[in-house]
Formats: sequence, C-alpha cells, structure tokens
Amino acid sequence: PSWWRRRRTREAGLAALFLAPSVVVFGAFFFYPIGRIVYLGFFQQNQTRTRQRWVGTEQYVEVLTGEEFREGLSITVRYVLYTVPAGLVLGVLLAVAANRRLRGIKIFHTIFASTVATSVAVASIVWLVLINPTVGYLEVDWLRDPDRALFGVALSSIWQNLGLTFIIVLAGLQAIPDEINEAATVDGMSPTRRFFTVTLPMLSPTLLFLVVVLTVFAFQAFAQIDILTNGGPAGSTETLVFKIFQQQQGGAVGEGSVMAVGLFVITFLVALGQFLLLERRVHYGSDRA
Repeated sequence: PSWWRRRRTREAGLAALFLAPSVVVFGAFFFYPIGRIVYLGFFQQNQTRTRQRWVGTEQYVEVLTGEEFREGLSITVRYVLYTVPAGLVLGVLLAVAANRRLRGIKIFHTIFASTVATSVAVASIVWLVLINPTVGYLEVDWLRDPDRALFGVALSSIWQNLGLTFIIVLAGLQAIPDEINEAATVDGMSPTRRFFTVTLPMLSPTLLFLVVVLTVFAFQAFAQIDILTNGGPAGSTETLVFKIFQQQQGGAVGEGSVMAVGLFVITFLVALGQFLLLERRVHYGSDRA
C-alpha cells in the first residue's frame, strides 16, 4: 500500500538524519585520513616537500620488505610481549586481592585505580626519575643499556595501564553472582581451584576485551618512548610508531605513510586474530562457549 511505502520512506529519512552526524565524523576523522595515508604511500617527496613523484606500489614493496620496517616490527612485537601479559596478570591479581568486603577497601581501590588519571607524559617522567642511575630510587641504568632499555620503557607502560586493567577486572569480578562462588565453596573447592575453574571462565569476556585493547595500546605506544629514550640507545627502542614519526619529521612522507599503512594492517590483523582465537574459549554465562 502507498501509505506503507510513505511510512517506510519517512522512517528511512529519519534514520539517515540521525546517522548523518556519525557518518560525517567517521568520514572526516577516520576514513579520510586512512585513505589519504594510503594515497601518499604511492608518492616520493624531496627533502623540502615541494615536489612529489609517483612511484606506485614499488615504494610499498620496498618499505614493507626493507630491513628498517622489519627491525621496527621486531621491537614493537617485543614491546607488546613485555607489556600485555605482565599488565594483564598484575591487574587480575590486584583486582582479586581487592575484591573483598573489608572496611576501608575503597581506599585501596582508589589507590590501585589512580594511574588511570595519570597521563602518559607524567607516568614516563615518574619512571624517568625512579630509574635514574644517579638520583633515582632504584638507581638502575636500564634506559642507557640497549639490552634493557625497551624493558625499562615497558615498565612505565605497565604501571600507567594498570589502573585501567584493575578497574575493568574488578567490575567483572563484582558482576559474578555470589551464588556461584557459594556453590563452589559448598562443593569443597579450594580458593585456588575456584579461581581457575569458576572465576576465570566467568571473567573470560572481560579478559578478551583487555587483551585486545592492551595489544592495540602497545602497538600505538609513542610518547613514553619519546620521553624516556627518544628511540635510543642505538635504536633499541625504535618501534614502528617511532620510526613513522622519524620518517615524517625527516621529510620522507611517502615512506612514513607506507609504514603507517603496514602498522595499521598488522594491528588490525592481530586484534582480529586474537578475537577469533580467544572468542571460542569465552564463557558468556549461557549455553554459548
């Protein structure tokens, strides 16, 4: 009927009207920048950025198979492996320890979660002072040692992200019904067994989210590296993001754009792979496993 078609048309128009702001924002700040970076990767520019020359896919092949990209990717992967597992385990342990009905426990919740309000720059400066070999409390010379500098930077990131991990895991723990833990206790389960057979499966959706988010954070890390080591010593902390920054600052916009595209694709594939592999083990509190 014609009245039905008019109604559907009116509803479609209203839907388009409400969706338009989001589409415009995504297009302007997400899709356009990505398209622009992909486009710039097909050009080479001179040092003064006054002229550019079309080189096609040749630059993509050269940069993505080059030694510099492989080194940056290797350092980035090591940084991810340093920060994600350690940060997740520490966050879970703190949340489990703080998930108690004790007087004054909210004070500890506030202390553990306080790093959420700390910017990356502040967290980096705090660790720069802590591990300073001359005036620091720890008096270790990690940031000037090529073998340990990346680990020193990773400590700063782990500490800075710990508050976020703690808050999310604690919320997941408090969402577990008391009846489940009480039933496990009645069945005679020890606290350790109850944690691995009851708590962790119930936390699996939360942990999956954190694994993906912390991995993306680690792939994007820049400020802490710039502040703590500036990519040194001897390039031992030059992750892909830092190399992209160097290329752009040096006028190699095309090469930097290719690296940015490579980093975006790798990050997306890693996050997608994590979701597809780990989602099978996630327990959603229903018959779905």
